[in-house]
This record gives sequence, C-alpha cells and structure tokens, in this order.
Amino acid sequence: METALGNLINLNRHKKRIARDRSAKEADANRARFGRTKSERTLEQDRSRRSEALLDQHRIAHKDEK
Repeated sequence: METALGNLINLNRHKKRIARDRSAKEADANRARFGRTKSERTLEQDRSRRSEALLDQHRIAHKDEK
C-alpha cells in the first residue's frame, strides 16, 4: 500500500504570494475609489450640492429658527 503525500509548498513563497494578492486587491480598490478624473470629481460635487440644496428647500422652518 502506498501512502498518498500532499504537495509540498515553500511557506515563504506562499506567504509572499498571499501578500502580493492582498496588495493587488487593495490597489484595485484604491483605483476604483480614488482614480477619478477631475471632471468626474467636480460633477459629483455639483450633484451633491444640488441634492443638499433641494433638501434644504424642503425643510420646514419653525418660528424659533431664522
């Protein structure tokens, strides 16, 4: 009867590969989060300002507030 052995791996290489994969995922997330053009950023800021202004217009003012 032969005993089946698992594949041998180099732990240092395995740790480095895991760290490299984790770093690549983080880089992808950062590219998606921060990798916008200036026109896209200004467009997003304009949209948020407009939505805040619209919300402020619909607020009910109390007699106490000015």
